[in-house]
Amino acid sequence: MASTETQGILVVGGGMTGITAALEAAEAGYDTYIVEKNPYLGGRVAQLHHYFPKLCPPLCGLEINFRRVRQNPRVRFFTMAEVENISGEEGNFDVTIRLNPRYVNEKCTACGKCAEACNIEIENPFNYGMNQMKAAYLPHDMAYPPRYVLDASLVESDEAQKVKEACPYDAIDLEMAPKTMNLKVGAIVYATGWKPYDASKLEAYGFEQYPDVITNVMMERMASFSGPTQGKILRPSNNEAPKHVAFVQCAGSRDENHLPYCSGVCCLASMKQATYVRDQYPDAKITIFFIDIRATDRLENFYLNVKKDENIEFFKGKVAQINPDEAGEGLILKVEDTTKESLHEIPADLVVLATGMQPNTLDNPVPAQVAYDDYGFISTLDVTPGIYGAGCSRVPTNVSECVQDGTAAALKAIQSIARR
Repeated sequence: MASTETQGILVVGGGMTGITAALEAAEAGYDTYIVEKNPYLGGRVAQLHHYFPKLCPPLCGLEINFRRVRQNPRVRFFTMAEVENISGEEGNFDVTIRLNPRYVNEKCTACGKCAEACNIEIENPFNYGMNQMKAAYLPHDMAYPPRYVLDASLVESDEAQKVKEACPYDAIDLEMAPKTMNLKVGAIVYATGWKPYDASKLEAYGFEQYPDVITNVMMERMASFSGPTQGKILRPSNNEAPKHVAFVQCAGSRDENHLPYCSGVCCLASMKQATYVRDQYPDAKITIFFIDIRATDRLENFYLNVKKDENIEFFKGKVAQINPDEAGEGLILKVEDTTKESLHEIPADLVVLATGMQPNTLDNPVPAQVAYDDYGFISTLDVTPGIYGAGCSRVPTNVSECVQDGTAAALKAIQSIARR
């Protein structure tokens, strides 16, 4: 039988998978600890405009989960935190966690006075660098915890004291420093999620050359009311409404030179984003270039409904190259129609690259002996007892499946403790 002090469960990653795993374990009677590197919980789901296939915003689902976290004393979470070391064995792990400084303490009421006093601006990571924000900032409108953050560039500047004095609640602590914390837990769920494939590696598509070539995650933020364009889908080059939007599927995926695998969600994400364009611009034309459509089970109906739209064309063929048109005002996509074996040059004024999903464990592996598959996902065939990959750390998957996987991981973690 495990001792009381090691019956807790550590969940690394505070996205939808991690929150689900922590809540399910806590509601089953186990103390859980969430460690999240960002200054907020919610992960990439918080950056979405809508889910598919219901096309509803994620705000309600996140708010319900945040309320469950607030109301459950068995759940503790640490933002701006990273796991540095894991030692021990199933039922008895020792974990070292690094807590990075936020420079804002629990007295913060999110009044925004610090941002008002701040003149320094930085790239907005929540919007994938598409706009600037103050260096004293609330990560996003629904950030949980609802507490501001000071960027290190501000803390090290001459402006720092002025910003500190602007806070009426004495919530700014410019002397905050990194700390370490040690935990003893019985099991660990690793749910650190995914990152989009680096589109700059797709040289033929000109992501870094042409401002009107964006990625699917950037489109998601552009469509959001809290995004860089306040929800208006606009061409970055001139801030005008697009008339013809091209969605390029498998941008780097199923490609031996980039990602050899299919991420499974990109087709549906592009179809969802096509509805964003159609809602805003009823006359806009949309072309979805695809190899084959991945829409299984109940999601087949979503595909069929989108396909009925006469302004949305599904073009079977892989885009070979993207170039500017002769006038330099639009883009030309060179593509082969694989059904007719003919070459085409198709104009568009906004191109969205459906880049695939890579596990964050590629850059930040588990600091313990854990097996991975050929693509860097935590292996499900060679499992380290007591350490369980979940969600997109384990396999590319959509949000609803992440919730299911988080629940499954919680059960595995509980079983690890129960059998010791």
